[in-house]
Amino acid sequence: MALVAHGAIVLPAHAAGGFDHGDVVRATGMVFVAHPANGTVEVLDGPAGRHLATVPGCPEASGVLCAEDAGLVFAAARGGGRVLVLRAVDGTVVREAAVGPRPNGLAWDAGRARLLVADVEDLRARLLDPASGVAVANRPLPGRPRWCVVDTAGDRFLVNVRDPACVTLLDARDLAEVGRWPVSSPGPHGLDLDPATGRAFVACDGGLLVALDLRTGREVGSVPLAGEPDAVWFHPAARRLYVAIGRPGLVQVIDTDALALTQEVATEEGAHTTAFDPVRSLLYVFLPQSGQAAMYRQG
Repeated sequence: MALVAHGAIVLPAHAAGGFDHGDVVRATGMVFVAHPANGTVEVLDGPAGRHLATVPGCPEASGVLCAEDAGLVFAAARGGGRVLVLRAVDGTVVREAAVGPRPNGLAWDAGRARLLVADVEDLRARLLDPASGVAVANRPLPGRPRWCVVDTAGDRFLVNVRDPACVTLLDARDLAEVGRWPVSSPGPHGLDLDPATGRAFVACDGGLLVALDLRTGREVGSVPLAGEPDAVWFHPAARRLYVAIGRPGLVQVIDTDALALTQEVATEEGAHTTAFDPVRSLLYVFLPQSGQAAMYRQG
C-alpha cells in the first residue's frame, strides 16, 4: 500500500511566495487552496485534473476549510482581518465577516453551524455565525495558534499552540477553555484526529509526530520527522497519516496503527501544505516553485 504519483494541475503563477492550506469538497472532489502570494483562493476540479477559477480579494490567504454539510467553503484573509464565505459549488463569495486582525486557523462545528477562527496577532479564538457574520464568542488563547480541528465526540475544539507547546481544548458551545495538554516537542503545528481509536496526531516543529490519547491527553507514542512539518491529513481507510515537510520537500507517510514511517515521497522545496480527498484517496501537494498541485493516490 503506497502513495503513487497521479498527475498534476497547473496553477496561476506568482512572483514570489507560494500556497497555504487547502481542503476538498468530498461530494464533488473540488479543491480549494489558499494562494497568499496572489491574495486569492484557487478552485480546482480534482477528478478532472484542471484549474477552474480564481477567487480574488483574499489578502494573505492562509486557511481554507470546506463545510460539506452547509455547502460552504471558508477562507481566512489574514491580511484583511476577515473570513470569506464561498459557495462550495462554484466558489462564489456570498459573505465577508470581520473576525480580528489576522485570522488563520479554522474549524467547523457542523452541529451548531459555527466556525472557529483562531487569530495569530491578538491570540484569540472567535466563534463565528457564518449566516449573520457575527462572532458569538471570543476567548484568549495561551499563545500563537496553529492548526485547529473539531472533536465532535468531545463537543470541543482542539487548537495547537506554538508556545507554550500545547493543545488547548475549547468548549464548542462558548469557547470556554476546558483543558490544556502539554506537548513534549516544541512548536505543535499540523493536527488531525482518529476518532475510531481516540487519538490526536500532532506534528511539531521540533521534528516529532506525537500521538495523544483524546480522553486523557497523555502521549501514547511518537515518530521522528525529517524536518519542520506543516499540514497533516489522516486517511481512515488506509490507516495512514500524511505529513508535509517544506524543507527538504517531502511527504512522510506514517502507519498510524504501528506509529512507524512507511514511505517518503519527494515533492519540492517549500511544498509545506496539502489537501486530501478521502473519498477518492487523492492527496494534493502544492508546489510553490513549479506552480502546480501534484496529485498522489493511495494504492
